Amino acid sequence: MLDKTKHYNDLLDWYAPLLTEHQKAIAFMHFREDYSLSEIAEHTLSSRSAVHETLKRVELLLEEYEEKLHLYQKFTLRLEAYQSLEALNLNSVNDILKILNDLE
Repeated sequence: MLDKTKHYNDLLDWYAPLLTEHQKAIAFMHFREDYSLSEIAEHTLSSRSAVHETLKRVELLLEEYEEKLHLYQKFTLRLEAYQSLEALNLNSVNDILKILNDLE
């Protein structure tokens, strides 16, 4: 469950602005604040099943956005490339990496 939560938290970092305010609120409560479905239902004055359906829809949307845009995948690949370059420990490379990191 922790891997799933981390996965959706990572996708939320990139795609939360594409969700409705309602979807975003429920996703943040569930994935970031670890609220149960019942707690979210109580907080949003809706049913547990409505919260469950919203979360399933959010998960589907986040996966679709990543499948189409690959923003998170590209970000992790860039991070790996930066780390590989940093491991070379060359001053000129480190200077360029600093510029690139400042742009991120």
